[in-house]
Amino acid sequence: MASTAPAPTHARVYEKSTVMKTTMERMHAFHEAPKALSQLTPPPIFMQLLVDRRTSITEGDLEFILWLGPIPFRWHVEHQPGPTPTSFADFMLSGPMAYWRHEHIFEQEDAGIRLTDRVTLAHKPGLLGLFTRLMFDGLPLRFLFFYRHLRTRLAVSK
Repeated sequence: MASTAPAPTHARVYEKSTVMKTTMERMHAFHEAPKALSQLTPPPIFMQLLVDRRTSITEGDLEFILWLGPIPFRWHVEHQPGPTPTSFADFMLSGPMAYWRHEHIFEQEDAGIRLTDRVTLAHKPGLLGLFTRLMFDGLPLRFLFFYRHLRTRLAVSK
C-alpha cells in the first residue's frame, strides 16, 4: 500500500517523548503484540479490532472501531516504516479525521529507550470536525499519550 499523502497546510503536530528503562527488543515486541492497541486505549474508550492485515510492525493495515460510549468511530490505518530505522508509523486511510499520521519513534539512549510519539493531525470541517477536536485533540490527546506512555512503561520495564 504505502500511501502517505502529504499533510495539509492546516495540520498540526503533537509530540510526547519519554525515556524508559528497557531494550529496543522489548519495545518492539510490545508494539508488535496483537493486543498492544487495546492495552494502549484508555478508558472510557473501547477498541474493537475488526481486521488485522499486518505482516510486520511496518507493513499491513488495521481496521478498528473506537467506541466513545455509544458513538463508534471507524478507523482504517496502514502501518509503514517510520522516520528512523527503529520506528514505524500508522497512517489513517479512512476515519474521522481529515489527516492522521502517528509516528512511533524508538531511540537508544544511555538510560534506555526514548519513545517519542509524533502525531500530525487535521480535522474535517463541520460538526464531525468539531467533535474530533473535542475527542482527539487538546487535553484528550495529551491524556491519551500520557496513558499510552504509562502503559508502555509498565509493559516494557526491566
